Amino acid sequence: MTDIQELLLSRIRDVADYPEPGVMFKDITPLLADPAAFTALTDALAEIAERTGATKVIGLEARGFILGAPVAVRAGLGFIPVRKAGKLPGATLAQAYDLEYGSAEIEVHAEDLTAEDRVLVVDDVLATGGTAEASLQLIRRAGADVAGLAVLMELGFLSGRARLEPALNGAPLEALLTV
Repeated sequence: MTDIQELLLSRIRDVADYPEPGVMFKDITPLLADPAAFTALTDALAEIAERTGATKVIGLEARGFILGAPVAVRAGLGFIPVRKAGKLPGATLAQAYDLEYGSAEIEVHAEDLTAEDRVLVVDDVLATGGTAEASLQLIRRAGADVAGLAVLMELGFLSGRARLEPALNGAPLEALLTV
């Protein structure tokens, strides 16, 4: 384990039985409250953005906003929020996706992406991959290319990586931590 991985992992708190019994929630708020850890995380994700040749960063609602916006600033790129349906004004592209029970929909402003863009998706956790997969579909529907997906932490036991491999179409999926 690298020094940055040890630092990040030491600032993630386990919360048992949240949001429901049997779930071990990975709380990143202690990491965000520690300026050295948050800076190290931002630098690591910005380096991924630069290495992948990204021109824009998409952050997935809501913790992806917290991580993606400073990454975009650090890398000198534009930031685009992908929101839950009905939260963005103006013309949007929407993408529905399946949840364990039911479905959900995310949206992006249609004019924020162009055919010249290479987009890095940033989020805090890769779990089952449903939201990330829908965001990759949105990026391509907007005419842009996917530069990759970068997350703070991958929950390996939920197999989100396997689900995303076809949707990534060769673009990298980088997780700073795998738990």
